[in-house]
Amino acid sequence: MAAQPVKTSNRNVPLDKIRNFGVIAHIDSGKTTTSERILFYTGRTYKIGDIDEGNTQLDWMAQERERGITIVSAATTTFWKGFRFNLIDTPGHVDFTAEVERSLRVLDGGVVVFDAEEGVQSQSETVWRQADKYKVPRLVFINKMDKLGADFEGTVQEIADRLGCTPVVITYPIGKESEFTGVVHLLDMKAIIYDKKEDGTDYTITDQIPEEIKAKVEEHRAKLIERVAETDDALLEKFLSGSEITSEELKAAIRRATIAYKIVPTFAGSSLRNKGIQPVLDAVIDFLPSPLDLAKITGGHPHDETKIEQRMLTPDEKFSALAFKIQLDAHVGKLTYTRIYSGTLESGSYIYNVNRQTSERVSRIMLMHANSREEVDKAYAGEIVALVGPKDTRTGDTLADENYPLLLEQISFPDPVISLAIEPKTKADQEKLGLCLQRLAEEDPTFRVKMNHETGQTIMSGMGELHLEILVDRMKREMSMEANVGKPQVAYKETIQKPARAESKYIKQTGGRGQYGHCIISVKPLARGEGFKFINVVKGGHIPNEYIGSVEKGVKEAMEKGVLLGFPVVDMEVTLEDGSYHEVDSSDIAFKIAGSMALTDAAKKAGVALLEPIMKLEVTVPDEFMGTVIGDISSKRGKILGSEKRGRATQIKAYAPLAELSGYATSLRSLTQGRGIFYMEPSHYEEVPKSLVASMQEK
Repeated sequence: MAAQPVKTSNRNVPLDKIRNFGVIAHIDSGKTTTSERILFYTGRTYKIGDIDEGNTQLDWMAQERERGITIVSAATTTFWKGFRFNLIDTPGHVDFTAEVERSLRVLDGGVVVFDAEEGVQSQSETVWRQADKYKVPRLVFINKMDKLGADFEGTVQEIADRLGCTPVVITYPIGKESEFTGVVHLLDMKAIIYDKKEDGTDYTITDQIPEEIKAKVEEHRAKLIERVAETDDALLEKFLSGSEITSEELKAAIRRATIAYKIVPTFAGSSLRNKGIQPVLDAVIDFLPSPLDLAKITGGHPHDETKIEQRMLTPDEKFSALAFKIQLDAHVGKLTYTRIYSGTLESGSYIYNVNRQTSERVSRIMLMHANSREEVDKAYAGEIVALVGPKDTRTGDTLADENYPLLLEQISFPDPVISLAIEPKTKADQEKLGLCLQRLAEEDPTFRVKMNHETGQTIMSGMGELHLEILVDRMKREMSMEANVGKPQVAYKETIQKPARAESKYIKQTGGRGQYGHCIISVKPLARGEGFKFINVVKGGHIPNEYIGSVEKGVKEAMEKGVLLGFPVVDMEVTLEDGSYHEVDSSDIAFKIAGSMALTDAAKKAGVALLEPIMKLEVTVPDEFMGTVIGDISSKRGKILGSEKRGRATQIKAYAPLAELSGYATSLRSLTQGRGIFYMEPSHYEEVPKSLVASMQEK
């Protein structure tokens, strides 16, 4: 169905009335449900979208509605009390972590949603660390207060303990589970009681705080005042002298402390039951930063690494922006989602891609509402828009005025951990398959495609089985590309164990001009995750400069092909020490082959180890199955880290190799009579036991 255009009124709001924020959390914590309530209460939609009914605004893809999960981040614009909200709803599943990463890179603030019964889960920690990396101020919304086993106090404590932050309670829940009826706002000490109307628009504000929670409310308000006063010298003086601190003074101090990452305002509610959302909307206005609060951005100069460039985040500055997402749209072609930091951009104008040093024309500018769009003539600092026109722009590229370039920090993404072979159902579709995979790789920076030249297979790699399954499904539905896929394969890596040295000469004489390349290299292992370093220490012109790059290219190619079992070699430093050349016979190809041969020889001398991805595993099971499940994890070469009670169940935490976890969902169901649930995410790489490597070599 074609996306319908939308109308976003009142774009001319002052910069201090703009809020760019995202909703982030662990899978199934209620992000999309919370985002749908935000759209409803702000008047963006007239009906509350429901995940179970498949009619949500922000989960618009067919695959999202079928599975009830968010796969791609969705951007929209809405208004609350005269403030403009540019909102991004992000996925919670670890396979789509790139969507969270690139969204957080361009957002000014975040609302982190936690499940009141589950507390701080693995992906909650992951998105929190991602937000830390980009210094994103946050609010916390403890959702599902109506759920059996909901524990507000325990979740607040867990947030403080596990995330190392200072949560400050702003709204305290009235009741819990089926008796959750509203919240008490601690700044003005008023109770908000939600009445019988289902959509949460009917509520009563009263001074009457229920007796059973009065002591707790007063305790949390005292903590609130104390913790906020500690962040502000003037307030601390008043607090120590016993003077009264007004709610307005508190509110202003909370805002300053939140923007400075000193505290995290915390709220209670239930998105599904439509309770407690409005105070969070007010808090987005009161506590999260506008572009003016952030004042300026800092970047490098594309031609001078020592030079630092800065821009004020205002429309009258020189233009600068970051392309953070590419989306291929069936109706308008390629959409480049862009956060405009400074200046303005008009449709029909040219932009300069600082990373690729090319100019491209912007033919149209779109304001997005999920997959619907409204065309505008101009975009301003502080806005998140989609551009139509740029062809060569990629995720993470900086866009700027060509005469005043500024290079912003790029976005980093994790490496894929799982691969599978793919081939078209008919030979005639071979070229079409290549184009489809190229389109998907352009959109998704965690999706990689390569050819295995020995087998002739096309290998696609991603963050998990679900990630690859969705991409294959998209090819079928969106691009009419039928394909056969192999079983998922673990993305192993190889590395060396000790320093070594090797010399290689490539000499070929076939009559007439021959080939001559000679190099001496040394290799040494690097710490896990450090990647590849190439150092040239050749002196006296023994190898001319024009051939140094050829040696490096040959080294990289040999590393990509692998030495032990054909998996890429990682975490290694290669030093080109010496060599020689022939004035007539030396060539780029000769030195490339010499570099490749030297690397293979040196790696074998250094001893090659096989590395495998290790997953962080969290399994929640009823107590009676705990021993069985722990035994099963141990049998899969897993390491049990510990366990803790979660209501009526126990959560087991472990590390286990991805190679052993194929089909774990089915296995866990059979072990626990269908009552166990699990979550896993990539953690790190570890060496594969030598006995297993030997059996893999035999195969």
